[in-house]
Amino acid sequence: MTLVARTSLLVDWRTQDRAGTSMATTESQRRWRGKNHLVKRQLNVMARGLIHEYLDEIAATGDLRGKGEAVTFSAFAVRLLMQQAEYDPDAAQRLANLRETYHRDRDLYQG
Repeated sequence: MTLVARTSLLVDWRTQDRAGTSMATTESQRRWRGKNHLVKRQLNVMARGLIHEYLDEIAATGDLRGKGEAVTFSAFAVRLLMQQAEYDPDAAQRLANLRETYHRDRDLYQG
């Protein structure tokens, strides 16, 4: 496969998701990056379907604007728990339990 063929496959992959719905074009991604390069960075993460379901649920129950905001909210929630754990033994125990459970079942959650 030539470089040109590989590049066109990459462009096709970026503009359509697995369900066939349109995603951001390369041009709109470039504009977004140009506008937000000082304050935002794009995070592309491969995750199992289970994680996508969790993010959809978090977004729906938290009145959030989708999975991207659900990731942000999840990071915010864990950071808050970490801060509370510094002075609250119950929060420290909850955080320890989360860490232990995640590490025990890590293979279920990683892509």
